[in-house]
Amino acid sequence: MEQANFVYILQCRDGSLYTGWTCNLEKRVAVHSAGMGAKYTRSRLPVKLVYWEKCNSRSAAMKREYAIKQLSRQKKLELIQKNCSYVNVNK
Repeated sequence: MEQANFVYILQCRDGSLYTGWTCNLEKRVAVHSAGMGAKYTRSRLPVKLVYWEKCNSRSAAMKREYAIKQLSRQKKLELIQKNCSYVNVNK
């Protein structure tokens, strides 16, 4: 059985959204928060996890990450709001 893989969206200090995938969501968010994650998020700290979804395989997570990255900002916000109604990402 393959381990769990996750696609996630972070909201950065400047309000921008960063999408990624990982097999350890808690650890990856901690790495981003510590300024050791992707170059994009390092200069936009702090970051906040606003969306995540579990995928059945690494391949599925990577494909889903790509699909989300192709969405407009508005569509990403709709995805976040639909699945995480407790999170307010509007500035």
